[in-house]
Amino acid sequence: MSNSVTDTISAMLQPILADLKLELYDLDFNGGILKVTLDTPAGQAQSVSIDQISLVTRLLGRELDHNEDAVPGRFTLEVTSPGLERTLRTPHHFAREAGKEVTVRFTSEFNGRRRLAGLLVSATETTASVRLSDTAETIEFPLAIVDRAKTVFVWESQPKPNSKEARAKRAASDKNTTEDQQEASAP
Repeated sequence: MSNSVTDTISAMLQPILADLKLELYDLDFNGGILKVTLDTPAGQAQSVSIDQISLVTRLLGRELDHNEDAVPGRFTLEVTSPGLERTLRTPHHFAREAGKEVTVRFTSEFNGRRRLAGLLVSATETTASVRLSDTAETIEFPLAIVDRAKTVFVWESQPKPNSKEARAKRAASDKNTTEDQQEASAP
């Protein structure tokens, strides 16, 4: 990764992202691919929209056309969102995703483990703590030994469409909707 390229692109992106109220989640220039990963500020319920991604692509592409020295040689611009399962590469990523399920692979064995999975409890600039899924033990480890880490999206199971559970859930939802409509129409 070239720091001068990423520093230049980051500087180009800051005013664009500030106007759109977005954050730069990650920036990587490797093998002729400039990958820009965008996200909404932490704590927002909404995620980055496809319209926002295409707008940033157009605006950054225009900036790159006007500043041909920003990226050496030929390259491909890829603008994306981090998705449901996010790669954790920086201390900021770990801190931002605290409270989520993660998997971590170390570069070498640490406390008898090469991998771990569980709830990311906390993170600092140099360490992270994960409460293990299998033993409920909390392990603190240095971020410097992390080879790969990512969040794990946990799918909630849904009852089959016509099961007793699903019918009861629909009936409760219909009842709440009817009550809300009656309160809204009351004088």
